[in-house]
Amino acid sequence: MLSYLQENPEISDVVSEEKTLSIYKLIVDGGLGGQIIISILFVLLAVSLYIYFERFFAIKAASKVDKNFMNQIKDNISDGKLDAATDLCKKTNSPTARLIEKGISRIGKPLDDINKAIENAGKLEVYQLERNVSVIATIAGAAPMIGFLGTVIGMIVAIHEIANAGGQIDIKLLSDGLYTAMTTTVAGLIVGIIAYITYNHIVVRTDKVMYQMEAKTVEFLDLLNEPV
Repeated sequence: MLSYLQENPEISDVVSEEKTLSIYKLIVDGGLGGQIIISILFVLLAVSLYIYFERFFAIKAASKVDKNFMNQIKDNISDGKLDAATDLCKKTNSPTARLIEKGISRIGKPLDDINKAIENAGKLEVYQLERNVSVIATIAGAAPMIGFLGTVIGMIVAIHEIANAGGQIDIKLLSDGLYTAMTTTVAGLIVGIIAYITYNHIVVRTDKVMYQMEAKTVEFLDLLNEPV
């Protein structure tokens, strides 16, 4: 085999070229249309990753609540120290603490009014937790379609080259269109998959914080409903 390659250096050059074919070369050889599509997908990937990590750390911080927080709130309310309980909530500065603070500020009113005030505050907290997450979901759906758009553009370019070739089909004439078709499809699917995974991960972590908020507020309402 080695002697055959030595006798046919052109084959060796082709093998060497195939081994050194890089993603960058694929993008460059894809033509202007492919480069524009890839650039758009790269921007979408950067946006989705930025939102993911920003929301991830924000939700992680929001989920941290001292285990003794509710015990301290219970002790302060039982002793009639509402100001101390409010100060503790402000010091904790978490979604759960803000809901409890809202409930404390309504103590003395009917329990239904307190519950409604906490629910309204909870909707605002959930909105803050889910801020910009819908953008990731949009990217997860749009990225593959943008990639398929590049595929269609690439096939149009390839067909155009075939038409201009006058029936003489040359692979080199088709290469730009084929590169555009393949690279944009792969890039679109990769960006879509990454955005889909990150979106679902953020949704799961947000749900955990919501359940935590709900559990703590129910505990707080049960505390107010206890007989004196």
